[in-house]
Amino acid sequence: MKRVKETTLQIDLDALTHNYRFLRAKLDQQTRFMAVVKAFAYGSESAAVSRHLEALGVDYFAVAYTAEGKALREAGVTAPVLVLHPLPSHFEELVEHCLEPALYSEKVLKEFTETAESLKLSAYPVHLKFNTGLNRLGFGTDQLGLITTLLQQTGAIRVRSAFSHLVASEDLREKEFTLQQIGTFRAAAEKLKEELGYSFLLHQLNTSGILNYAASAQFDMVRSGIGLYGFGNDPRFRQDLKPIMSLKSVISQIHELQPGDNLGYNRSFTASDVTRTATIPLGHADGIGRIYGKGKGFLMVHGEKAPIIGNVCMDMLMIDVTGISCEEGDEVEVFGQEITAADLAAGAGTISYELITAVSQRVKREILGGKTVDR
Repeated sequence: MKRVKETTLQIDLDALTHNYRFLRAKLDQQTRFMAVVKAFAYGSESAAVSRHLEALGVDYFAVAYTAEGKALREAGVTAPVLVLHPLPSHFEELVEHCLEPALYSEKVLKEFTETAESLKLSAYPVHLKFNTGLNRLGFGTDQLGLITTLLQQTGAIRVRSAFSHLVASEDLREKEFTLQQIGTFRAAAEKLKEELGYSFLLHQLNTSGILNYAASAQFDMVRSGIGLYGFGNDPRFRQDLKPIMSLKSVISQIHELQPGDNLGYNRSFTASDVTRTATIPLGHADGIGRIYGKGKGFLMVHGEKAPIIGNVCMDMLMIDVTGISCEEGDEVEVFGQEITAADLAAGAGTISYELITAVSQRVKREILGGKTVDR
């Protein structure tokens, strides 16, 4: 990857291609693939990522909120888009942009039906979310009768899919619970099909589900988020997936502290020996939170680890470059190839999801690769 002259998030579409094809190869040919591109495509750049995935042949996209789906449409994405957590106040806007809502409660089902009827829609595609153990969103499996009754009373909407969310598909110690979830969802969905008298898509596997349960629970479609971006929630898959994001910055200034000198707000670092430090134009307003300060995180400088020292500031952080040959203007890597986002996050007691999705929109995005797509 080319060197940067300012704080930049580089997004490698060729790595995205690799990850998609690796996950796709785990599936039967007829199984559909839903790409989860919520939260700016997990902190990257949703328009470029989604257009590339659509060119690769992704069947469906999923976002969290209506505004995210609208942004995809404005970027030229034409594939179906599932909105996982639509709010009733956005229902008309959702329909305007041909987005498809996940309906997860009696209230939401009734309110979207009312909107669909008021707009004189016919058989508008909706997706039913079932709660099989996560206890976050979703109909209970004991509400099948209610769902059937409400759906049979209207022609404005029609079920396009039913789905559920696995709790711990990455943890094989929870295999019994995961299989129980799969069985519960399968039984509920098949009963609903029988009661409604027509078929619809089923999907439950996320990235870790694809990696661990594809042999038995692909259903009609799978959903992948974090795997597309290069993380498999298990060291076993590190060699198979390529992180698509590299966050880089540059050294703004170098200082030499004498023993007893302080650094940062609240005198959060005191030099015990002569210490060479570098200031980086990147801070908690850019997504590198204070949890990475005081030695919990580190950056890579010419292949060497440089600990983050003192408190992370809003727009800057400081690293210890004692013994590292570097100068002002040199590039540093926050995460990417030399240190993954999972590695950096683990040092601060968090996860890659939180780190990559936190990268501020004020950070420059640079799209690399992806010039040609061969399905």
